[in-house]
Amino acid sequence: MSGKFKSPHDIPTIPGTEGWERMYPYNYQFSKEDPERGKYEDEQLWFYDGLHYPEPHYPFDLIWDEAWYLALSQNNTRTFLMPPANGIDHRVVNGYVYITPVGVADPEEIGERVPVFMKRAGYYYENWDSLYAEWKVKVNKLLSDLEAVSFKPLPEVEDESVVFENKGTGSGYHLLTEYDELINMGLTIWQYHFEFLNLGYAAYLTFINTANSIFPDIPISTLTKMVSGIDVVLYRPDAELIRLAKLAIEENLADEILIERDATEMMAALEKSSAGKYWLDELEKSRYPWFWVSTGTGWYHHHKSWNDDLNIPFSSIRMHIDAINAGKEVGRPTEKLLAESEKIVEEYMALIDNDEDRVAFEQALGMAKKVFPYVEDHCFYVENWFHSVFWNKMRQVADILVSAGFIKDREEIWLMKRGEIKEALWDYVTAWATGVKSLGPSYWGKELEWRKGVIAKFQEWTPPPALGTPPDVVTEPFSIMLWGVTTGTLKNWLKGMEAAVGAPSDELMGSPGSSGLVEGKARVIKTVEGLADLKEGEILVATTTSPSWAPAFTKIAGCITDVGGAMCHAAIVCREYGLPTVVGTGNGTSVIKTGDTIRIDGDQGSVVIVERA
Repeated sequence: MSGKFKSPHDIPTIPGTEGWERMYPYNYQFSKEDPERGKYEDEQLWFYDGLHYPEPHYPFDLIWDEAWYLALSQNNTRTFLMPPANGIDHRVVNGYVYITPVGVADPEEIGERVPVFMKRAGYYYENWDSLYAEWKVKVNKLLSDLEAVSFKPLPEVEDESVVFENKGTGSGYHLLTEYDELINMGLTIWQYHFEFLNLGYAAYLTFINTANSIFPDIPISTLTKMVSGIDVVLYRPDAELIRLAKLAIEENLADEILIERDATEMMAALEKSSAGKYWLDELEKSRYPWFWVSTGTGWYHHHKSWNDDLNIPFSSIRMHIDAINAGKEVGRPTEKLLAESEKIVEEYMALIDNDEDRVAFEQALGMAKKVFPYVEDHCFYVENWFHSVFWNKMRQVADILVSAGFIKDREEIWLMKRGEIKEALWDYVTAWATGVKSLGPSYWGKELEWRKGVIAKFQEWTPPPALGTPPDVVTEPFSIMLWGVTTGTLKNWLKGMEAAVGAPSDELMGSPGSSGLVEGKARVIKTVEGLADLKEGEILVATTTSPSWAPAFTKIAGCITDVGGAMCHAAIVCREYGLPTVVGTGNGTSVIKTGDTIRIDGDQGSVVIVERA
């Protein structure tokens, strides 16, 4: 492939952020200090992981990136020995995460890994259902343990039970070890996250490769339809909102709920009637666990869950009530999707003219359908439910540092690395134990104020889609399917860089996300708050989408994202709601403006700006 992206070592420092590197782990830095490592970094393709991270990272929030950096990579490289792929390497540039897949270049090594992978992965594929059931038990136990965690300031004097029950350990010690345990829980959930996920993607890719070998010209949009309509828990939160919307209509509460006001006022008004009390009881049944769904990707502390802000689900319930009253179908058209899926499979099966190919196709499709629920369900358990509860437990830790004068308010804790928080807690507990003043109150104020300014400048910066040297051909499977980084995508990004120098292009190419052709007005949205501005029939343009945005899908005519491939959550969710979608355009949110008339082709992956606003 001709052309290169900017070297990762040549990204200029944003004025006013000099020294930003100390906010992140040293191993996340691009560096030429080690010539061998510097050469490797220049020769790799590093792409911006906007799929997971549409915003720069606060230092603490990087915990989840570190967790999957380890979990995914060790499973590929050391546990299952994925034949063509080792791990995924990570770096931070101006607060944004860039990643590069590390492939296995030696054909002999690939051959040696195949039997090991087949044996180990085969065990999971053969016992998928029972192992997945055990996985749910482990994850629910960890969630229960997380819920039980509680942090509170140290006592003026230890309770006498420490003495008379011969405990032998004190409150300062317990605060430190409980913080360690909280962090370890976070790392553990991500170990569980990747127990199955790489194998799920591998099975899906095996199906696609098998189908392509039999039908060389089959569109990816057709293949994805073959596994559409499968029920997964990721869609349960929206299903609960629809249930509550329908119940409100049945109980003649719709007019009350449609009044725009704070959720607290709404619930107080509903408490005044028996029907309202009944509806609120049903709301409580839905909330736990289904309202532990994040309003964003779940990777940032400020991505609230519905349980953290009931105004968000109430707004969506009102949206569903309006849609139902207008005679619209709400939710996923599951029966239609399943019927279409079965029809497509039958048509292609009829075209296979030999038993060997027919068996291979059936087996590969069957395994893809088997793994599909996990590939989506893990997202609810981990990125939504666990993360939402975890952020709130960390806020309890923050409250202790606020009470001790280390930070001004609880939200400042995210500006600290997790190791720095542990150091601050040591400062707090040793000063408490000794009866002296901590250094923390005079140490952290100026530093955290500076970091706030750095984060603000990072938020104004637009990260380039890629850095370094693109390969001649992209072959790494997860980059293609999840992130949508293909040979064609890289060529489009390079063209986009050239176009940025001159007049902006009116045509963009991405990956087919969900079938269909549609034209309409664009609405560029980067946060959940922007969903309130959506108008009927508009085309949503976003960096990526969240499963919790599903209620808005009753309004929109289609969707475009900057990042993602055929297996990203945005593509899957949009397929399940029958919306034409193009993912992985690279810079759709920058090139397209709200009000532009655009046309998208979800089968070809093309976007055309028909008329500028």
